[in-house]
Amino acid sequence: MRSTSEGLLRLAVVTGLPARLFRPWWRMHADRPYPVAEVYRTGQSVHLADAEAAMRFPQLMAGLPFPFASLYEPVAAGPERFGVLFVIREATPGVPVGTLDRERLRAAGHRLARDLAALTAAGQAAVWDGDALGVGPPATDGSDGGAESGAGAESGGGAESGGGAGAEDGGAGEAVDRLAQAVLSLDRRGAVGFVNTAAEELLGLPRAQLRGRVVWEVLPWLGHPAYEDHFRAVFMSTEPVHFRARRGRHPPGEWMSVGLYPGPGGVTLTIDAADKPAYAPASAVVEPGAGQDPAADRATALYRPVALAIALSEAVTARQVSAVVTQELLPAFGGRQLAIYLLDERHLHLAWETGFPHGFLNRFDGVALDARLPGVETLTSGRPLFFESMEHLAAAYPGIPLDADVGARAFLPLIASGRPVGSCILGFDAPRGFSPEDRTVLTALAGLIAQALQRARRYDTEAALARGLQAALLPHRLPVRAHVDTVGRYLPGTQGMEVGGDWYDVIETRGGLLALVIGDVQGHGVSAAATMGQLRSAVRAFALTGSTPEEVMRGTNQLLIDLDPGQFASCCYVLLDPASGIVRAVRAGHPQPLLRHPDGRTEVLDLAGGVVLGIDPEATYPLTPLRLEIGSVLALYTDGLVETPGVDIDLGVERVRCALAAARPAPLTETADRLISEASGVTDRPDDIALLLASRTGGAGVVGGPA
Repeated sequence: MRSTSEGLLRLAVVTGLPARLFRPWWRMHADRPYPVAEVYRTGQSVHLADAEAAMRFPQLMAGLPFPFASLYEPVAAGPERFGVLFVIREATPGVPVGTLDRERLRAAGHRLARDLAALTAAGQAAVWDGDALGVGPPATDGSDGGAESGAGAESGGGAESGGGAGAEDGGAGEAVDRLAQAVLSLDRRGAVGFVNTAAEELLGLPRAQLRGRVVWEVLPWLGHPAYEDHFRAVFMSTEPVHFRARRGRHPPGEWMSVGLYPGPGGVTLTIDAADKPAYAPASAVVEPGAGQDPAADRATALYRPVALAIALSEAVTARQVSAVVTQELLPAFGGRQLAIYLLDERHLHLAWETGFPHGFLNRFDGVALDARLPGVETLTSGRPLFFESMEHLAAAYPGIPLDADVGARAFLPLIASGRPVGSCILGFDAPRGFSPEDRTVLTALAGLIAQALQRARRYDTEAALARGLQAALLPHRLPVRAHVDTVGRYLPGTQGMEVGGDWYDVIETRGGLLALVIGDVQGHGVSAAATMGQLRSAVRAFALTGSTPEEVMRGTNQLLIDLDPGQFASCCYVLLDPASGIVRAVRAGHPQPLLRHPDGRTEVLDLAGGVVLGIDPEATYPLTPLRLEIGSVLALYTDGLVETPGVDIDLGVERVRCALAAARPAPLTETADRLISEASGVTDRPDDIALLLASRTGGAGVVGGPA
């Protein structure tokens, strides 16, 4: 039903199923890709006879990967929508929902809408803001069939009288009581009815404490999230489920073998002692590939989208996304080949491949959307295509080149938010079937992959823009001055947006002085690069007017506060007289420079400093004087050069200090390359790096331009 929150639907009443098992679906926004939400939005009925029909809602099937049918009817009176009436029943594979059932559900929806409209007309709000209400089926006169009558008898007047007495009368009850295995009967709400003697002995609870109560209340260890999926399976389908469960968690108890046998009126629960399973899950997440029984495979199927989604959330570039898919998707399904094609100007281009013969897929690179190929048609139709053998693939697409005579293939459309992104090919070395669960999970995973690739392409576009912007803003060459050499280097990061806000500059100011500047804007991407450009221009403007180092830093700080980009920056400004070597330096939250003396002794300077730029409009930046001797080298750098995740930054500073001490004093370009070379070889570098070296010489200066 609708609620008082705009666009939020809430599960109001459920019968024939334990409401607690479906808590994840108690609340649902009307814009979600589920049949309930679609029916509420559109006012059109949806009838899903089996898992194949339900694959148009992959999120539904990924969360409830069981063989069941579901029918959804809008509850509306004219333009006023109240909610959705839906029924879950046994699947009828290949047989659509019949006309009589459609009409019966439509009539029930109309009656319910009429009654809710009457409440509204009487001044009562027809909304639901509470939790789901679980009720038993109504008592019937038997005219609607024995199954419904039986269910009503078991759960309507109390499970103790309905389930226990009936089962214990006659020889059937005595036969079950002779079993060494614990046997309990549950009604459609999960309430305990019949309890045999072995159940009392094994569980250590008398029948009086078991009967009539919900099983998860009297046996809370069965209510662990790791086992909820098994109970959902038997209450929604007709297939029995077997699994092992640990009795008690704190402290861990012995392992039990649990069997669940569904029927129209409820579920039979059996419990017996069991050996510790080989996989022995320690949490609600069951690791895949650990030899579970078929029932546990359902938990594995739920694990796959979760594991892939977590991994995809950390992948930023299209290449990283493709690598994650290779690492997570292929092992999960036993695949050997993977190819990803991306759509660009109505052509599919190969973006990633693994496992295929070298060069085989080149013939399909750049194919148009009118080509009759499975990788194209899965995208244009929006339907996944599954071929259980290469013979089936060849028969469906006569003349198509094949890379192998034996195997199976799955072609998945990559569609994100209704926009086509590309297609994914999953290959297997041997023929294999694709169960409804396999098809559902693969379809859901394809949606996750498409969203990640769409996000990655946006990142790639913005990264290219940021790289171009930063390249335009960094100095293309440094000034050549007598008595001083300068060399600059810039290295982008290898993670995320790559390009950050690091910059350096060398400015010729009044009186023949030379300003050496290095800074680091918080963040990465276009925003950081743009802010860096503004700060570099500001520092240059203040410096060219003859401002003192303190005035340059204060003015730049105030400008960043006025611009209010939501970012802060660190900076180090050094004003050098090349002739005398006199230096006046100010620092705003930036790493301390390094100074290599002519004799090779290298130290970390101790410049007085203020807070980073863009935080405090009253901040002051004290001046530190020093002298740069002929033959000495001053190194200014950003934190990317000395920071390594999980390592103390002081160790990074010491590493660079030692490298500078060991470097030859000339040429300066080799020193810069040596300092930057170690970082350039790191493939997983989260931050960008800027480096500026200045050395006093006795004669005409040379310059090592930016790199």
